[in-house]
Amino acid sequence: MHDTRPPAPATPKDRTIGDITLSFDNGPTVEVTPLVLDVLARQQIKASFFVLGKNLQKPQTQALMRRAAGEGHWIGNHTFTHSVPLGRQTGDDVAQREIGRTQDCLAGVVHPDKLFRPFGGGGVIGDHLLSAPVLRHLVEGGYTCVLWNSIPRDWAEPDAWVETALEQCRRLPWALVVLHDYDTGAMVHLERFIERARAEGARFRQDFPPDCVPLVAGKARADMTPYVAAEAGAD
Repeated sequence: MHDTRPPAPATPKDRTIGDITLSFDNGPTVEVTPLVLDVLARQQIKASFFVLGKNLQKPQTQALMRRAAGEGHWIGNHTFTHSVPLGRQTGDDVAQREIGRTQDCLAGVVHPDKLFRPFGGGGVIGDHLLSAPVLRHLVEGGYTCVLWNSIPRDWAEPDAWVETALEQCRRLPWALVVLHDYDTGAMVHLERFIERARAEGARFRQDFPPDCVPLVAGKARADMTPYVAAEAGAD
């Protein structure tokens, strides 16, 4: 008879995965976010949801955001349209259109540190993430910029991302994993990932690895230059 029980937890000497922080981008969606919240509740894990302003225009998705916050998850800003990385957009109103409008949608659930995650365009970190005016908006507004160090590409490989995520987590002492709570079919494997990671000794936590948070409450904790596009006319 097939044993359907979760794998036994790893002992300290068998531990091959360290700490993991889960984050979910591009929601909320009525198709997938409830499933993710149910799994996290069963597994007693607190995560962060970086939401899109355009997805918060309906009562059903607003209710999901409130549910997530009510269950102890952190809610962050992931731009309004998620269309073009902010470092590649021009215009004086980009920050307000993409960040300010979304922040307005988070009234009542916003994290005190005003969490913001830029759009990477496939999970890539580079100077396309922000522009100088956008960075000024984040600094002046007291935002916390949350990046990542694990991108298992669940959107592109919905049935294969678990192995990718586990391998990435094995290489990191503390992985900040980016997953997506929209309808690709990937999140049906979320619970399996959690159980397999725990079997290898993973400890799930809600806070972020310091090297993934270069800006905290508007104050730079690391050099922001690698994430900011050069201004037009600059040498």
